[in-house]
Amino acid sequence: MAFQGGNMKIGIIGAGNIGSVLALRFGENGHEVRIANSRGPASLAEVAQSTGATAVEAAEAVEGADVVVVTIPEAKVPNLAKDLFADVPASVVVIDTGNYYPRQRDGRIDGIEAGATESRWVEQQIGRPVIKAFNNIYAEHLRNFGKPAGTPGRIALPVAGDDAKAKAVVMKLVDEIGFDPVDAGAIDDSWRQQPATPVYTADLDAAGVRAALQKADPARKPEWRATDRSPGNFEQPA
Repeated sequence: MAFQGGNMKIGIIGAGNIGSVLALRFGENGHEVRIANSRGPASLAEVAQSTGATAVEAAEAVEGADVVVVTIPEAKVPNLAKDLFADVPASVVVIDTGNYYPRQRDGRIDGIEAGATESRWVEQQIGRPVIKAFNNIYAEHLRNFGKPAGTPGRIALPVAGDDAKAKAVVMKLVDEIGFDPVDAGAIDDSWRQQPATPVYTADLDAAGVRAALQKADPARKPEWRATDRSPGNFEQPA
């Protein structure tokens, strides 16, 4: 891991709202960013121009990376190449930004419906431990609301994971792009920052995030479970 205060190579899998914003912000902080999607580099010319990231194939995004960000719709995670991480060293930090939207986008995912946290399920699909971060804030706020460390009311973001070193790397990145990182516990605790919890899209400061994580209810609300008609869309969930 090449991050002792230095710049890193960061690969981003997914070029949607969150992926594009992270590419921009990480690049602004001096990191070398490569970004990939399912449609190939030719489809990413606009994203590359607006973020400064290099558009690549997914295999190139993870090659030689210090950090890999997986930021694609939950239902698409199983579509990633099964050997995507085969040659990626265990020291490489993998960040999962995903959320399960069964009625709006993803349809039924049995493992999550059966009780797995979203990020534990992602780990099972990609065969790698992950750090859960950047999932509870709107992309527009991630882009525009970052503030220097020490600013009163600075928005805080929860970071969950099982590996203390990997979590420290992600918390440093959170701080670099303008947010207070809050240790949200292990991956099995990451349900506390999933959709419909008090911390989700709430733009709280560090004390507020800690309090919200403690208030979270582990029961998945009915409106965040799949139905026989799922998925609909964000305007008309089904």
